[in-house]
Amino acid sequence: MITETNKKVVPTVVRAKVLGYCMGVRRAMEGAHKAAINNSTGKVWTLGPLIHNKTALDMLASEGVQILKEEDFSKIGSEDVVVIRAHGVTPFMKQDITARSKSVVDATCPRVMLSQKRVADYAAKGYTVIIAGDKNHGEVTGIAGCAEAAATGNSRCILVGNKQDAQDYVAQIQNEQEPEPEKAILICQTTISRSEYDTVVEVLKPALPNLEVFDTICPATTERQDALADLEGKVDGVLIIGGKNSANTQRLLTSALRYFDKAALIETADEIPPEFFQLQRVGLSAGASTPDEVIDAVERRLQDEGDVLREGM
Repeated sequence: MITETNKKVVPTVVRAKVLGYCMGVRRAMEGAHKAAINNSTGKVWTLGPLIHNKTALDMLASEGVQILKEEDFSKIGSEDVVVIRAHGVTPFMKQDITARSKSVVDATCPRVMLSQKRVADYAAKGYTVIIAGDKNHGEVTGIAGCAEAAATGNSRCILVGNKQDAQDYVAQIQNEQEPEPEKAILICQTTISRSEYDTVVEVLKPALPNLEVFDTICPATTERQDALADLEGKVDGVLIIGGKNSANTQRLLTSALRYFDKAALIETADEIPPEFFQLQRVGLSAGASTPDEVIDAVERRLQDEGDVLREGM
C-alpha cells in the first residue's frame, strides 16, 4: 500500500530550451547517412570521427560508415566515398582524398568554412593570421592549413591556446624573437568559450594596434550555455547528455556544476545515476553533437523507471 510518507513518484523532466545537434553537426550526419545509402559500389569513410559522440558514430557504423585515419589514406579505393567531418580539413588533405576516391562529401560546418575562407583571403594579402583555440583540434588544424596554403609575403600563422600563449607571443615580439606583424587578424575556434577568447583579445589587442579581431564563436555554444543557466532554480538536478570527449559538452558540465547541487555527464540512458530517479524535477541539457534519439531515450528512462518508491515522502 502506498501512503503519503512512502509513495511512488515520477520525476518531471524539464528540457533546456536549446539542446542537442547544432546545424553543422546535423548537416554532417545527414551527409554521411545519404552517402551510406547512395554508394553501393564502394565503401564510405569519414576522415576521422565525424563528430565527438560515440552513440552517433555507432549509428553510422551500423550503416557501414567506417572511420579513416590520416595515416591510412592508402585504404581509399577508387569507388569509395569520403566524408569530410564537420571540423574540416586542410586543403592539401582534401586534394589527397579527392584524387584517391570516387567522390568527396564535404560536411565541413558552414561556419568553419567561413573561417577557412577568411584566413585564406587575408593570408593571401600578406596578413599574419592568429588563431585562438585548441592547437590539436581538427578545426584549428584545418583553418591553419588554409592560412598556410594561401600565405604570401610576410604572412604567418600563429596558434594561441589560451591567455598564457598570447602573453608568450607578445613577449617574443617584444624580445625580438618573433617579428612584429605589420598587419594581422585574430579569429577563434568556433567552440571556444567567450571568456577564454575575451582574455586572448585583451592581451593581443593592446600589443598589436593594427590587429583586426573577428568573433567566430558559434552561437550554438552560447545558446546552449544560456539555456542551461535558465534552468537554475527550476530543477533539482541536471543531466548533461553527450560525448565525454566533446569540448562543448564538457563546458556544459562545468557550468552545470556551478549552477546545481546535482549534475552529471552521461552518454546514454544506461548511465543515469540512481539518485536522479529520486528527484522531483530533472533538467536535461545536451551538447551540440548529441543525437535527438539519445536525448529522447534519457527522458523515457527517467519517466519509465522513475516510478519508484521514494523514501521520506
